[in-house]
Amino acid sequence: MASHDLKYLIRDNPRVMVADGSKLVRKLIADVLVRELPGVEVVGCSSIEEAREALEAGPVDLVTTALSLPDGDGMELARSVRAAAQAYVPIIVVSGDAQQHLVERRFTEYVTDYFDKSLGHEALVEFIRGYVQPQPIAGARVLYIEDSRVVAEATKRMLERQQLEVVHVLTAEEAFALLTAESLGRVPRIDLVLTDVTLKGELSGRDVVERIRIDFDYGKRRLPVLVMTGDANRHNQSELLRAGANDLVQKPIEERLLVTKVLFQLRLARLEER
Repeated sequence: MASHDLKYLIRDNPRVMVADGSKLVRKLIADVLVRELPGVEVVGCSSIEEAREALEAGPVDLVTTALSLPDGDGMELARSVRAAAQAYVPIIVVSGDAQQHLVERRFTEYVTDYFDKSLGHEALVEFIRGYVQPQPIAGARVLYIEDSRVVAEATKRMLERQQLEVVHVLTAEEAFALLTAESLGRVPRIDLVLTDVTLKGELSGRDVVERIRIDFDYGKRRLPVLVMTGDANRHNQSELLRAGANDLVQKPIEERLLVTKVLFQLRLARLEER
């Protein structure tokens, strides 16, 4: 499947909101976006108030915002976007200490990601492209742990449409056996683990995360782990992240959100290897 087949994830003419108090910064980012992403519509906003007015005029496909705005901060803008009744839209905060945010998982439930502004506007556009025009990572292997065969079949199809190889197992014990075989070189490398938080048997998705981080000693970039959960409790979500999950995927699964998060974690892992 060619990369253009991924366009069903997003409109052919994506609307990207660029929120920054600096007119010059907004213009620089907009110019590069228009040049590099054909068909893009850039919605420039200098404040949270302007952003709210723009959201009332129509939905956007991605938001990039400065951490500080004249009438508030990027977190407040993110909350406004979430309140605008959009099921899911990536919100990226452009910050000078993005890497620290990423490592320490200092996200809120409103912010999707952070970008280090020191990397420049060209790099920011490439970062945005990864969200609005996601590129497949052909052949990457995903170990998927889900005890419902019906749910697993539907989720597998979502991932396989992105040229990902999905290895499905029903239990944490089966997953550990595969990971052990991988560590011994007996099976091909696993690039990402996707697990439900609730599993049949004695072990849960949290146990999977902890074993991968502690017993197998795999860091978040060596083996990203995404946990699917229907639990909206913030404390429980934070515990999963503290245990070592790279990110959470809320259930019921929304295909665009799942694909975005999986491909993003795979891209980060590949960048780390360079």
